[in-house]
This record gives sequence, structure tokens and C-alpha cells, in this order.
Amino acid sequence: MKLVKTNIKYLVSYSFITYVTLLLNSCSDKAQTNKDHLVFRYNEYANINTLDPAFSRTLQDNSVCNQLFNGLVQLDSDLNILPCIAKSWDTSDDGLTYKFTLRNDVYFHKHELFGKDSTRIVIAEDFEYSLHRLKDEKIAAPGSWVLNKVDGFEAINDTIFQITLKQPFPAFIGLLTMKYCSVVPKEVVEHYGIEFRSHPIGTGPFKFKRWEENIKLVFRKNQYYFEKDETGKSLPYLEAVALTFLPDKQSEFLQFAQGNIDFVSGLDASYKDELLTADGRLRDSYAETVNMIRGPYLNTEYLGFYLDSKTPEIQSELIRKAINYGFDRKKMMIYLRNGIGNPANGGFIPMGLAGYNKSIGFSYQPEKAKQLVKQFKEESGIANPEITLVTTSNYLSFCEFIQRELQKTGLVIHVDVMPEATLRSARSNGKVDMFRSSWIADYLDAENYLSIFYSKNFAPNGSNYFHFKNTLLDSLYNKAFTITDIEERKHLYTTMDSLAMQNAIMVPLFYDEVVRFTRKNVSGLGINPINLLDLRRVKKN
Repeated sequence: MKLVKTNIKYLVSYSFITYVTLLLNSCSDKAQTNKDHLVFRYNEYANINTLDPAFSRTLQDNSVCNQLFNGLVQLDSDLNILPCIAKSWDTSDDGLTYKFTLRNDVYFHKHELFGKDSTRIVIAEDFEYSLHRLKDEKIAAPGSWVLNKVDGFEAINDTIFQITLKQPFPAFIGLLTMKYCSVVPKEVVEHYGIEFRSHPIGTGPFKFKRWEENIKLVFRKNQYYFEKDETGKSLPYLEAVALTFLPDKQSEFLQFAQGNIDFVSGLDASYKDELLTADGRLRDSYAETVNMIRGPYLNTEYLGFYLDSKTPEIQSELIRKAINYGFDRKKMMIYLRNGIGNPANGGFIPMGLAGYNKSIGFSYQPEKAKQLVKQFKEESGIANPEITLVTTSNYLSFCEFIQRELQKTGLVIHVDVMPEATLRSARSNGKVDMFRSSWIADYLDAENYLSIFYSKNFAPNGSNYFHFKNTLLDSLYNKAFTITDIEERKHLYTTMDSLAMQNAIMVPLFYDEVVRFTRKNVSGLGINPINLLDLRRVKKN
């Protein structure tokens, strides 16, 4: 009996402990669930390189830096230029001098280097330091080019910051919206040196918490952020942002479908048919749990040729034009993008920017493509012309489609796949003859697109990956900086774009659209034509 009583006592104790443990776990789960609506989760399959805005050159880097840093001015969802840390600005009559008046309520994120208060207010000298750092040749920041047209800048006092240009440039104020021009604190940057990339201190709506590279990145709400919504409520609404870095879009979508992340951006072949109908509508099976947001995107997807290549096919304008004529862009968009995006039958400048012209590009003319390939064979004596096209895995289906279509013209295309970082390096250093790439607007002027054709911008020191040189285009490009009339500038832009198309130095594929998919409980995310992630007004119900 005694033994039995002991066992019963033990069993009762064990049951009670189990019950309490389950209860605590249940409470913990409920607490986690209750907090879940305050944390925005997403995946960045392309990874990020830095949290230092001076080195923020990719869309992924810009999107994370946009949560941490601010500049003098900013863009709204319609790409209007609005005040940010500068509450106002004036421009001189000659268009050379910009004078910015700063807010007096913007503070850097807390850090022990700021002393007993752990923070301090942003003053004009911080912008002077930040722009000097951006143009410092020893730093070698990729964004230094945004100051090429700047003659000088100075802090007049704590609240007045002045920038003077070498010559008038109407699009200059748009350059200042780029993350490159964000304000950073001198004492923190100089303390960490190059490690500031992983110890960022800014003024943004979120502050840095933790970064395990290739694994996880966490931001927390900046309780002292200076912007408020229309009702006077402080931004942001979220308490935290958590990123993962699953390396492929298929895994990313699976996490989204299971509710583990809150949104995915863009359309990938691995899940496009699962989510969308052939005409680009959200499928009924997802209509109750997923929202789709869709709008114009200032992004041109293209194939480029390295004109200094020793390969005869690359050097031949006949072959380059044959490739442009040789495949049906409309068909490609229907079958590979479910109708998301617009076929690029115009030039390099995308729809939505002044200078775009739908008639300067190439239409689908398969017989003309065959004729051009035949002419090349006769003139060169090369019986079986072939080219290697290098791409990343995400665009393999597009390149294989073009490969199959061009095979009908008598031209053989070999498709090689490289990781994105490897291809980027190879493209910049002239190691690939033909490559797939994209160009996303950095600021709201077509000069941004045409700079890729300017001969003084040869890669690797610039963005002219083609090594294209045209005296007339160079002179028009320089002339455009002196023109303030928008219609005249528009005409010059179209003429330059047309010159590049006449020489067939690239193959525009399509003008993209921003497509975002969110869970139904997410609101306030919105979209913008440069696809920059802005989480200030996001809520989770």
C-alpha cells in the first residue's frame, strides 16, 4: 500500500507539473501570437551587402537602409519630392545654389558614443560630413557619382545647409533622395570604420538590433522618430522588422504560403502559375488569404553586348539586330510572366519617364532576323554563328525562350548560369560577351538611363557595361545638362535612346511592373515605381 501511495503521489505531482508546463507554453504561444501583429517578417533571397548607405547600390541594400536612414528630402509613393530632415529649401534664380533649412527635432539612434544622453540632434555639419565622406576617394563609395555635378557644400549654421552646383541640373534635387545621401554621425562612423556596414546608426523609423549575415537581420522601432501620420500619431506603427535570407524564391514562397513571412515581392517562375491565372489575376484559392498590389515599375530588363569583345558575332551589328528582331516579346510576357509587365518594343528608357518612345525599338520580325543571320554568314564566312548568353537562375526561363526562338533564325545561343554577384563582377570587368541585366531608376530623370551609354562611364569605373562610344550621343548627353525646358530635354533624351537602339548595343526585353503579395492582415504597405520598401505606415491586424 505504501508503495502504491507513493506512486500515486508521484503521478499526481508529475501530472500537475505537466499541466503547468502546458499552461505556460500555451500562455507563451498566446503572448507570441499577441505580439506577432507588431513584427513584419520578410525574406530577402538576393541577400544584402551592407547597412552603410554610402555603399547601398542594390535594391535590396536600399530597402533595408531605407528603414535606418534619412536624407534631406524623400520621395512619396507617386515619386513626388517631399521634405524630410530638411523642412524646406530654396533654389537660386540661376539654378546653381540650393539652401536647405533643417528640422530641429531629428535625433540619431541611441549609441554610447553620444555620451550620457546616448543620442544627439542632427545638425547641418552632419550633412557636410556625410557628403564629404561620400565623395572621399579613399572611401571609394559607389554612390560618389551623385556629387559629380556639385561644386561645393557647407553648413552655414546648425540649421542651414547649402549646396552649390557646377552648372544647372534640374534633376539634382532628385539625386538627393537616394540613400547614398543619407546623414550619418561622424563619431560613430569613425569609431567603427569599415565595420559601420554592420553597426549602423541613423535617424530612420527603425534602429539596428542584430545581423547574422546570411541568416537573420532584425530592426526595432525607433521610439523617437520625428515623422507622424495625418492624425498626429508617431510613425512607425510596427515594433520590429525581421528578415531571413533563404537563397531561392521557391523556398521564400513556401514560407509565405505557410504564413511564416508577411509578403513577397516580384513574380518568379517557381510560383507564378500557383498564384496567378494566365491573364495575371490572383487565383481563387489565394483570394481569401492574399492581397496582390500591382503598378508601374521604372525598371528595364535587357540583354547587353560587350562591344570590345573579340567574338565576331558580338562585333556584328547584323547579329545584334537579328537577336532584337528574332523573338516575340509579347508572347514571352504572356507565357513567362502571366502578363505582368510590358513588352519592350521601345528603347531603353521605360514607360513613365519623359523621353520614352514606343517606336524607336524593335518589333518581332522573324523573317528579317533570318535574313540578317544569313547575311552575316555570307559576309563573315562563319557557317554556324553562336553566342554565349550569361544569366542568373531567376531569368533562365527567359533566356531559354530566346534561345529556342533564335535557333529558328540559324543563330545558336548557349546559356550559362552564374550567381548574381559573380555575374555582376564579370559584367563590370568585360568577362562576358552577352549578359542579362536590369536597370532600375535611381532618380526621376531619364538621364539616369542614358548615362549607361556615355563613353566616359566605361565599366568598371562606370555603368557603360557595353563599352559603347558615340560622339554624337556624348555631345547630346552633355548638352542635356544645360537645358531646363522639359520638352527640349525630352527630345534630346529620345534622340540619344534612338542612337543606342540604331547601333543595337542591347536587347530591351520588358518594362517591369511592381508586384507585391501580402497576407490579408497586412495593410499600409503600398507600392512605388522604384519598388523601394517603405515600412513606416505598415500595420498588421
